[in-house]
Amino acid sequence: MNQEKEKNNNGIDLSGSFNDSDEKFNKQRPQIPLYLPGTPKIIQWVIKYSGGLIKDEKQAQYVLLGFIALAVITVVVIAVSGGSNQPAPGPVPTDQFVP
Repeated sequence: MNQEKEKNNNGIDLSGSFNDSDEKFNKQRPQIPLYLPGTPKIIQWVIKYSGGLIKDEKQAQYVLLGFIALAVITVVVIAVSGGSNQPAPGPVPTDQFVP
């Protein structure tokens, strides 16, 4: 019986394996963002889908503010540039006149 125990224990050293597994487990666990109570859903959505680039609510607010500013500038540019497509006033050619 003692010989079987000696055979099973030869060459197997598990003394350090449990110490390393704790560190590996903590590194592999995904970080779940914690939100303060009352955080708007759009802020939570921006943080969640940013791929880790946005870490807190203040950064998400700045990103949303920048997006809104970009959208407003785009609308203004389109509105201003769209008004110059009117034909110049003048007599209508007879071949284009429709009574």
